[in-house]
Amino acid sequence: MRDIKTLGELKKSGYKPKSIKEELRENLIEKLKNKEEVFPGIIGFKDTVIPDIERAILSRHNILFLGLRGQAKTKIARLLVYLLDDFVPVVAGSELNDDPLDPISKFAKDLIADKGDKTPISWLSKENRYVEKLATPDVSIADLVGDVDPIKAATLKLPYSDERVIHFGLIPRSHRCIFVINELPDLQARIQVSLFNILQEGDMQIRGFKLRLPLEIQFLFTANPEDYTNRGSIITPLKDRISSQILTHYPRTIADALSITSQEAKLTKDQEKVHVSDLHKTILEEISFAARESEFVDEKSGVSARLSISALENLVSTAERRMLMNGEKSTNTRLTDFWGIIPAITGKIELVYEGEQEGPYLVALNLLGTAVKKTFLEYFPNPEKLQKGKEKDPYGTIRTWFSAGNTIDLMNDQSDKAYTTALKNVAGLEKMIKEHKPTTKDQGAYMELLIHGLAQLEILSLDMLEENGMQFRDILADMFDEDLFDDFNEN
Repeated sequence: MRDIKTLGELKKSGYKPKSIKEELRENLIEKLKNKEEVFPGIIGFKDTVIPDIERAILSRHNILFLGLRGQAKTKIARLLVYLLDDFVPVVAGSELNDDPLDPISKFAKDLIADKGDKTPISWLSKENRYVEKLATPDVSIADLVGDVDPIKAATLKLPYSDERVIHFGLIPRSHRCIFVINELPDLQARIQVSLFNILQEGDMQIRGFKLRLPLEIQFLFTANPEDYTNRGSIITPLKDRISSQILTHYPRTIADALSITSQEAKLTKDQEKVHVSDLHKTILEEISFAARESEFVDEKSGVSARLSISALENLVSTAERRMLMNGEKSTNTRLTDFWGIIPAITGKIELVYEGEQEGPYLVALNLLGTAVKKTFLEYFPNPEKLQKGKEKDPYGTIRTWFSAGNTIDLMNDQSDKAYTTALKNVAGLEKMIKEHKPTTKDQGAYMELLIHGLAQLEILSLDMLEENGMQFRDILADMFDEDLFDDFNEN
């Protein structure tokens, strides 16, 4: 088909015009019949969001994606391009992507009237049929719809009543395209009103001109529910004209969250020298889940999936930096490396008043502690639920080692050899993790999780060291030291 260069050749080919909504519908039907994946790379929406989108396309609806930040709304919109035909014919030189057999602009109609079957044809690829606009308060009707262009009128020596003086906005230029408006509530109410007729009647009017353009556009809108109160709202008449409103959501399982983070994180080839334990990947996702339930974080604002993605990138970079400083050729991530992800956490959460009082740094540490504790309890027995006198304490050897006055220092930038030696010096620690059969690379991750988990459950005491590290010690020893200090003051 792309060899066709004129209108006459196009007519002989048997080509028939069709609307973009019919085009999307037909291609979706074909994919569903062939059991092809319609939205590759979209994880966790298979049984919820994706069926709603498919139903909306089959119904030839304009769509509003409503959801919190980081819920793949724009990513889904961009994937709709792959439901379009590979190429469609347009009248060569048309700024409105006129269909040669169904032109709407004066330019295309005049050209066809003048040249007939010799009218030149060009082909528009599906990638060039996607238009995206971020709604901001300064967007004008001229930007979206169009306006009179005085420069064009002067150059062509035309009166303002001539249609050729019109400068078309983004929407008419998106004829036969997918047009996305992100953050719809940010559009001023009077601008939203300009969309009424396009959505309802399928045409639009510019200024006082009599022409009405029968546009064929697949509209997609995105909005965050929080924006309804923060920055504006979608006016009711416009919302009523958007046929399908689809609610998005965050990953509902750790497995889905892990898949999303693995897919989206941008790591370099050099960073493949850093091994990230599955334990640490799980803890990263648990931080996001904990943030969404935290009393310190504004749940209405949401916690983007980008938190875990940025955190993984920071975790790997923290370990890479340590590896380079120690002149090592490869390394494994550690829980001590998680101090490097705090900037990724604090930059991705909105705090409520109580959280502001705590401070973003302490809230981030609280979320990390919650994630470590939950992961610990999934792998090791809860020391608080052991039946005293009836059940052997699996942590007995470790407790005894610490109660003898021993401590373990884990420094942020210590070498792999020093880190491994420090963990293996703790009596009973290596034996405790053997039932999980960790690989050599993951052995340190399991041992360190056990130590940190006992600290989170207040079996051990964790102290921050001035030399950028942490020390674990017997919590009772700290209590006795405090008692002695109090007795000294009393005497």
